[in-house]
Amino acid sequence: MDDTPLYTLQNARLSFGGTPLFDGLDLYVKKGDKICLVGRNGSGKSTLLKVVAGLQDVDDGTVFIQPGTRIAYMAQETVFDGAETLRDAVIAGLRDKTETYKADVLIDQFGLQASANAAAASGGERKKAALAAALAGEPDILLLDEPTNHMDIESILRLEKIIAGFSGAVIVISHDRIFLKNVSTATVWIDRGRTHEQNKGFAFFEDWRDKILEQEENEQANLARKIARETVWLHKGVTARRKRNMGRLRRLQDLRQERREQIKQTGSVALTVDQGEIQTNLIIEAKHLNKSFGDRVIVKDFSFRLMRGNKIGVVGPNGAGKTTLVKLMTGKMKPDAGFLRLTRNLQEAYFDQNRMTLDETKTLKQTLCPDGGDTVFVRGEPRHVVSYLKDYLFSPLQLNTPVSALSGGEKNRLMLARALAKPSNFLVLDEPTNDLDTDTLDLLQDALAAYEGTMLVVSHDRDFLDNVATSLLYMKGDGTVVEYVGGYTDLLERLADEAPESAKKEKAPKPAPKREPPEKTRMSYKDKRELEMLPAQIDALTEQIAVLESKMNDGGFYARDPAAFAQTAADLERLKTELDGKETRWLELSEMADSLS
Repeated sequence: MDDTPLYTLQNARLSFGGTPLFDGLDLYVKKGDKICLVGRNGSGKSTLLKVVAGLQDVDDGTVFIQPGTRIAYMAQETVFDGAETLRDAVIAGLRDKTETYKADVLIDQFGLQASANAAAASGGERKKAALAAALAGEPDILLLDEPTNHMDIESILRLEKIIAGFSGAVIVISHDRIFLKNVSTATVWIDRGRTHEQNKGFAFFEDWRDKILEQEENEQANLARKIARETVWLHKGVTARRKRNMGRLRRLQDLRQERREQIKQTGSVALTVDQGEIQTNLIIEAKHLNKSFGDRVIVKDFSFRLMRGNKIGVVGPNGAGKTTLVKLMTGKMKPDAGFLRLTRNLQEAYFDQNRMTLDETKTLKQTLCPDGGDTVFVRGEPRHVVSYLKDYLFSPLQLNTPVSALSGGEKNRLMLARALAKPSNFLVLDEPTNDLDTDTLDLLQDALAAYEGTMLVVSHDRDFLDNVATSLLYMKGDGTVVEYVGGYTDLLERLADEAPESAKKEKAPKPAPKREPPEKTRMSYKDKRELEMLPAQIDALTEQIAVLESKMNDGGFYARDPAAFAQTAADLERLKTELDGKETRWLELSEMADSLS
């Protein structure tokens, strides 16, 4: 492959209102690169894409584009000027408008409703049409800003395959971690106005970022304490969240096991048990709900019991009726038939993906403290508004900023801060991860893991569902709703197991899933031995890591011996990876032992 960059940006500087967005920024794009562009909301990711697209000039710096290089840009917000149908919108992206067959191939690839009205089409259909239009021009560089927003997971999987087969370069911004892991082969991280580059995909980003931050903090140990504090605050929680991951995983596994037991009980326990207990633990009871719009069946014979503490994800293709199901379950929409009961004193907090409940004229402080003052009550406990805003990565200087001046990601953060502060025992979240950067997604997952109430969430974010949901309600689009215990990865495995069986001709009505292991009656000797040895191995690794971390905390270590510092950092990273693997294996074996006991 030719390593000559198609696009080069060197020492670029760009300011808005006198404040530098980035300074000394470099970017190199070669043919075949699949680059994920990451960084906190407001770091300049979308602006950088506009610079590469030629829609934004830099104040200073060198830009070079190989002659003849074609660049296509897909913005976050989809606008189709002059297109009546989605097919017209895709054709508009062609270089030669007579080659409409190319547009039709892309329309088929994306599963687009070609004749749909471009202005009235759903967000997901418009997003797919915009992607098809960008590809129609056969670009050498494809720029994608949040391409998975409004897309269902089936469309995201289709897009992953298209990007994998695309011969040109791709630069993509996305909050969907699994999507980034599957499509990227290189990472560009914008941090405080500068770029860091790694020739590895997003799967390696967090370890690489943490290493850079740890090295930077050690190098700055002898500088002014204020600078060190600013750096730590800017990235606060990165290491702490990682340490909490194992605890969060254990908690999630416990909740999923609890949900399995509840499902087993649903079919056998009569509803004539003590009413007080039901009122305490049973949040929603739905029996044989049906809902149709005209001839279209949305929900068919749906029965479900939502117990206190469950965190249920609702998933399925666009148009399957996820929002309708949530409205039926929360009593906001009446079913055509069936029975619904909600517990008394249900305090609901609702997160709206369209941010319709935010008053654009109010400031952040007025939004969180509508009655005045500077105190926010978070689950009944008082917090100073500045301290609480810092939890959601807002600067104290933004306290009196109007909502209208916030970016999409910042508005989502504010919505979450307000929703999670309200006294509630029931959270309803509609696409809460849209426009959020990875740091905020970590914070959100921590907040929801600590939330003691019950939750319904509609999301297309697979990583988020894997880390938060105790079980999923899967809507196929034909009116059926099936519950699967676990996250989205578990759901995909179950669907993969079931699909081949359903495709066979008139076999046994209840075939066993292919990948379902035979039921074990006891653990193997090897597994038992490994389970016994792992705690000592984990303790030994923890001690080794503590020794190396102590060495790394020596402020003069790097200055005395840069080579030894680098080797120690590499050893530390290797040991942490090994520890993560052994802790995960211990959890797996412990769960196996518990299930067989």
